[in-house]
Amino acid sequence: MLQKASDNENGSEKAGEPPLLEVNNIEVIYNHVILVLKGVSLTVPKGGIVSILGANGAGKTTTLKAISNLLRAERGEVTKGNIKFQGDEIQDLSSAELVKRGCIQVMEGRHCFGHLSIEENLLTGAYTRGDGRGAIAADLEMVYNYFPRLKVRRKSQAGYTSGGEQQMCAIGRALMSRPSTILLDEPSMGLAPQLVEEIFGIVQDLNSKEGVSFLLAEQNTNIALRYATYGYILESGRVVMDGEAKALRENEDVKEFYLGVGGEGRKSFRDVKHYKRRKRWLA
Repeated sequence: MLQKASDNENGSEKAGEPPLLEVNNIEVIYNHVILVLKGVSLTVPKGGIVSILGANGAGKTTTLKAISNLLRAERGEVTKGNIKFQGDEIQDLSSAELVKRGCIQVMEGRHCFGHLSIEENLLTGAYTRGDGRGAIAADLEMVYNYFPRLKVRRKSQAGYTSGGEQQMCAIGRALMSRPSTILLDEPSMGLAPQLVEEIFGIVQDLNSKEGVSFLLAEQNTNIALRYATYGYILESGRVVMDGEAKALRENEDVKEFYLGVGGEGRKSFRDVKHYKRRKRWLA
């Protein structure tokens, strides 16, 4: 079974304990020309659930790929700042080396191996492990306990399963690597609200019961702030606001521009789009 990473129920850092993951003032450029991230900094405490929020194109996925070292495949690079995981700088490590250290990304769009069965997909997540078949079998059963639907469909070809089942498979595959941290990109994309609630509930259980820390990028601000402990709002490659999830939920700007609700009730699209001209928190 996975080792519990923290006894702190709220996922906050213990006194004097360094963050599990630190992103320090990074800049990301694509094709040596296009500046995408501009001085982004964030931290993920041991045992925490942290959300990166913002509209499409804000830089959420790029931030995750910078951490997981997947930028090079898209001709991107971190040109300034540094990224630390468990106290060590990791920006020069390969993605495979980072997985071995306990940090893995679940990509947007799930990316299951469509020609393999659900169970074969899950077992690919244990490829980097060397602790024996017994430990892998125990973790496979643990994944099935969290995702009972996968056990029912374990022999089914992944490409013919539903979007929700594929998302569960992608998260389960990441769990099979025994991570301490999962970078989860847009887990709600393309899923029905009931399935989204189910998946976020499982994320919360994995965090509280197995001690897995999560950094998740999500456009659905409402659900992300209900399950996260802390949030960062990105816009045009910059962090424009951050704080405890509860404080962000109650912030009037966040209510109006991301939740669609202001102090006087629900806003119309015409009212909400005024944000593009005002951007009060950038003043």
